[in-house]
Amino acid sequence: MDATAQRPSAPRGNSLPVVAICFASIVFDGYDLIVYGSVVPSLLAEPSWNLTPAQAGAIGSYALMGMLIGALAAGVITDIVGRRKIVIASVAWFSLAMVLCALAPSPELLGLFRFVAGLGLGGVVPTAIALTVEYAPGHRRNLYNALMYSGYSVGGILAALLALMLLAEHGWRLMFWVGAAPIVLVLPLALRYLPESAGFLLARGRRAEAEALASRYGLVLDEIAEGESARIPQEQATRTRSIAALFRRDVLAATLLFGAASFCGLLLVYGLNTWLPQIMRQAGYPLGSSLQFLLVLNLGAIVGTIMVSFLADRFGSKIVTACAFLAATLCLYLLSLHLDTGVLMACVAVAGLGSVGTQILVNGYVATHYPSSARATALGWSLGVGRLGAILGPLLGGWILGSGLGVEWNFYAFVLPALLGAIFIAAVPRVRAGRKAAGVDQPETV
Repeated sequence: MDATAQRPSAPRGNSLPVVAICFASIVFDGYDLIVYGSVVPSLLAEPSWNLTPAQAGAIGSYALMGMLIGALAAGVITDIVGRRKIVIASVAWFSLAMVLCALAPSPELLGLFRFVAGLGLGGVVPTAIALTVEYAPGHRRNLYNALMYSGYSVGGILAALLALMLLAEHGWRLMFWVGAAPIVLVLPLALRYLPESAGFLLARGRRAEAEALASRYGLVLDEIAEGESARIPQEQATRTRSIAALFRRDVLAATLLFGAASFCGLLLVYGLNTWLPQIMRQAGYPLGSSLQFLLVLNLGAIVGTIMVSFLADRFGSKIVTACAFLAATLCLYLLSLHLDTGVLMACVAVAGLGSVGTQILVNGYVATHYPSSARATALGWSLGVGRLGAILGPLLGGWILGSGLGVEWNFYAFVLPALLGAIFIAAVPRVRAGRKAAGVDQPETV
């Protein structure tokens, strides 16, 4: 029996320790990605490197290429080794890779080490979301997921604040050293307190351990078992078939649309977080002020996402997520205009909701649209396709910034993906009653 199924580490029915550990993992996942945007102005000014905006954008995309591989692999590997092991291994991996980034002697090696870090970072998100949704109360899954995944924006705020305090005096390398902190702050807690997925244990025939977890954390094991009953029979559940299950006729449209929406959402997330400080510097703001925009972007994502998550639980993920994409479309267009600083900051905050926050809502929508047996694979697929958009975001920003076009074109480039994201989410089919009986947790409203 897994040791985590025996330790009385949390009160009966208390799922907050699980959410807290997943939250802490996502904080550093977010920090390690967003920190690159905070140091881009310093990298472009590094005298011995002579980077162009296009080259800096390419380096920014390398971590996301690694995340593409890591996210796709994690969605399948979790069905073999379990979600707990994936979270622990991923945290250790990306922490050590950040040490290498801090020591990088050249831009080429920095790009390589960012790619290596991305492999570990890609495994964190789908498994943390799947664990959070499984351990959350059934009527609060969107809220718990939003609270947990808001850690990404907390990581962004941490990156912006530390950059404001440390970057000018100590340089960009210290910012990467901070990214190695989870190996001593998060990993020991995960090893001690993070439980395995009860759904995974059921699928592996370890029912007694699943029942122990259900008793301790207040899970309704029958609901989890219902979801597992929809799984492809054990003898056919090979790696290839587990992926192919997402492309059955009854779920094909949703699978493709979720992938397309994640593409748009992650393009916005990583494009803006990589280039917003430099765009604002090009617009005439000093380094400190331009980093403040990155801070406001992620503050807006946290506050806005928690607020709209209540609406998602009340009215369904579909309408709320589509409206959040539309809010991003409007505010990104407004950012291209000449606005007073206060209005500009407000638009940046709403853009944070419409980019980072919208992707959180998309993830929650995916997690509640599929049965528990398919969540990790579905999230791995959605986020894996989304990583293509994430890779394109920094590249697109670098190309536009280096093209010599006006500052407003840096925002026009992100308006179209935001609008397309709203269209894709609006087109996701409703969950039919028959699929709910087969293990889907919540029917989505139009």
